[in-house]
Amino acid sequence: MLLYSHRAINLVWTTSRSLSIALGLLTVLAGAAPAAVAYVGALIVDAVIAAAQTAPADRPDATWHALMLVGVEGLIVAVIAGAQRGISLCESLLRAQLGQRVNVMILKKALTLSLEQFEDSEFYDKLTRARREASSRPLSLVIRTFGVAQNAVSLASYAALLVQFSPWAVLVLVLAGLPAFIAEAKFSGDAFRLFLWRSPETRMQLYLETLLAREDHAKEVKLFGLGPLLLDRYRRIFHTLYGEDRDLTIRRDTWGFFLGLIATATLYGAYAWIALAAIAGRITLGQ
Repeated sequence: MLLYSHRAINLVWTTSRSLSIALGLLTVLAGAAPAAVAYVGALIVDAVIAAAQTAPADRPDATWHALMLVGVEGLIVAVIAGAQRGISLCESLLRAQLGQRVNVMILKKALTLSLEQFEDSEFYDKLTRARREASSRPLSLVIRTFGVAQNAVSLASYAALLVQFSPWAVLVLVLAGLPAFIAEAKFSGDAFRLFLWRSPETRMQLYLETLLAREDHAKEVKLFGLGPLLLDRYRRIFHTLYGEDRDLTIRRDTWGFFLGLIATATLYGAYAWIALAAIAGRITLGQ
């Protein structure tokens, strides 16, 4: 994904710089804000405990401090909601503009092609995929790239909080998540290559659908009794494609489940470690 993302980002950037900048800023904000919620939440817990243990004469001030922190957390949550809405708005506007621009680029290129190029099945498959995915694939790649960036910002923010407790805890959690990440990246690559390899079969399916369902072909299909033969061919192509999808999905989910168990066990091991540290008084309950 990262190999081609810079091209897609450049395409989005040249389509609308203002929306691209807004999308980038909102992504960073949405990535950093959850850690801020966690930090303020820890302060709230400690403030509530401190207020409960404060002398009655000083309790109003301590209570007001806790309520102020609650208000700050509510404001941050509102900012997160606004950032998510803003990201959705930018994506919708970019999808329309980018789809139009890419389609125009494809159509301009098509005007310069020779008849031999249109008759080349491999080239025509590429052109068909480009037209079909013009409004979705480039922006989808950019959205995924920004999603990775948002998650990276979130992880860095949480790591900055967790490193105050123990740098080893950060390292252990990162290493525990690597196997599942590598497996997911591998199977995603396999799925993409499978999508490319079976493009001729997909095009044949669409062609058979056209023959069986269009009125301008109905006469010939009925006259020569081709309906059952074409329908059987359509079914065989489907079962072939479905079998490939099924095998890949089973392998992907099986590996994902077992590798995910490693990450889950590590997470709760770290959770227990932190709980024991709180019981021992090395960190506060809020932390």
